[in-house]
Amino acid sequence: MKELFIEAIKENLDQVLAFVDEQLEEKECPMKVQMQIDLAVEEIFVNIANYAYDPETGPATVRVDVTPDGSVVTITFVDNGVPYDPLAKADPDITLSAEERQIGGLGIFLVKKNMDDVKYEYVNGSNILTLKKGLRGEKR
Repeated sequence: MKELFIEAIKENLDQVLAFVDEQLEEKECPMKVQMQIDLAVEEIFVNIANYAYDPETGPATVRVDVTPDGSVVTITFVDNGVPYDPLAKADPDITLSAEERQIGGLGIFLVKKNMDDVKYEYVNGSNILTLKKGLRGEKR
């Protein structure tokens, strides 16, 4: 497992993506899967940067763990901001037109659709959001 300790600010998104992509490229992750993972990583990190410590800033930890056979990646985000479970909100009704839908929630919906598993827990003052994805395109 590799870890990145970083200030949770939007300006650090490129560094977070580069860190995750480095681990994926080492395991020859298909580009389509990498793009799905990058979309999820961006959504989660930007949400932490925007809301976890608002109006202040604070630290975030990003952990990347790839199985030894390179088949599954687990990406974990940890922050000590305001307790918030992004998975608790109901999915948006995507059958409605864009004008009829409520604002917000589409990013987390896309994370849930693109990842094989998404879990949230609040432990000892930390928000912990875990994403899991099969790297060969198969569901895990």
